[in-house]
Amino acid sequence: MADTMLEIDGDQTLVEGVMAAVRQRISARSLTPGARLPSIRAFAKTMQVSKSTIVEAYERLAAEGAIRSRPGSGFYAAGSLAPLSLAEIGPRLDRAVDPLWVSRQSLDAGDEVLKPGCGWLPASWMPQDGLRRALRTVARADDIALADYGTPLGLPALRQLLARRMAGHGIEVSPEQIMLTESGTQAIDMLCRFLIEPGDTVLVDDPCYFNFHALLRAHRAKVVSVPYTPSGPDIELFAKTLAEHRPRLYITNSGIHNPTGAILSPVTAHRLLKLADQSDLTIVEDDIFADFEHTPAPRLAAFDGLSRVVQIGSFSKTLSASVRCGFIAAPRDWIEGLTDLKIATTFGGGRLAAELVLALLKDGSYRKHMDLLRTKLARAMVETGARLRAIGITPWIEQPAGLFLWCSLPDGVDAAEVARRALADNIVLAPGNVFSLSRTASRFLRFNVAQCEDERIFKVIEAAMAR
Repeated sequence: MADTMLEIDGDQTLVEGVMAAVRQRISARSLTPGARLPSIRAFAKTMQVSKSTIVEAYERLAAEGAIRSRPGSGFYAAGSLAPLSLAEIGPRLDRAVDPLWVSRQSLDAGDEVLKPGCGWLPASWMPQDGLRRALRTVARADDIALADYGTPLGLPALRQLLARRMAGHGIEVSPEQIMLTESGTQAIDMLCRFLIEPGDTVLVDDPCYFNFHALLRAHRAKVVSVPYTPSGPDIELFAKTLAEHRPRLYITNSGIHNPTGAILSPVTAHRLLKLADQSDLTIVEDDIFADFEHTPAPRLAAFDGLSRVVQIGSFSKTLSASVRCGFIAAPRDWIEGLTDLKIATTFGGGRLAAELVLALLKDGSYRKHMDLLRTKLARAMVETGARLRAIGITPWIEQPAGLFLWCSLPDGVDAAEVARRALADNIVLAPGNVFSLSRTASRFLRFNVAQCEDERIFKVIEAAMAR
């Protein structure tokens, strides 16, 4: 049980603070049923409180059934397992800068709330007319398409189309190596179930998509990170991290990186794959932003040939977040195991969503939509960057593709504090440290340029930075 000096919240007494610290470890499952708590003397020294404080805290916890006393032996976590609490795993964060909280605020927000910190396009930017046409097409399908389970691998026609699309990025893959999922998040969740055990080490970028942190905590993985540069992960530190921690898995974006907008360079990609091969490292390449690119970036899966790289994607960002359809492209010998896992966790596939996506991809409306969307995003990128610079906020990369601007605030301004103040004016921001495992991005904010059309956003942020 890893302990630190006691932190007291609000009006808590020392005893209540110790009780909260123990409960947090039980919720996070670092104290499992039957595990022995530290001795009174040792815990008092670690928490920097008196032994009498620990005694009273332990007695109260025993009275409420959270722990049990064994005379002559000590105190032990109770036999019943507390429900998993992701918010209690890892460093304690203010809920205003907790990634799960940021997601909840964005998802629950009404029309009056502005969301420059969210990770998706406004509904008005989606291909509404095309979606309605596709819905009418799918509504005329046979009874099986409308009401039955899909096959575990998913709709064959869509998998064939995805294989052709991936070939355009230099990735040679057969339809039998592609499995449809409900989303990109479900794809990563399945791969974590398939590839890692609790306690295994997983490597992520710093910064990276914040839900990687939460998802990996849910799988009880040990998460380590390596700094990300404008051309990919810092290769020297990447090599040192592999040697020191021996991670089983590395999860990254190659095309358009979230949150930085960076693009992996060919040189970095080749060096990264060489290190991965030497260390027997498996790579999950999250490619959900591929269709936002103006010029295709290098793909690890293309260089590697889907040997130790598995690629995932989805259509939530480009078509509809309501139509849940993603995919996994994996080495051929993984498919049998992944199929069994999909049946065990979701049974059949979501056939209706797959039919809808297929209809949109086949009729040409998706291609036209993406052509217009890339132009619209490029214009929004320039306009948002100019507005941010006018209030002293500097983009990390000049005019990247995609949705996001990763920006530094003026010296001495804390992004989490700006986010807390902006919330009072119904604006949801994404502070840098929700993306940073090392907590070294306190001066950064991620902006979704498609969600930054309202001038109030910049006025509120400027006022929040000035306080």
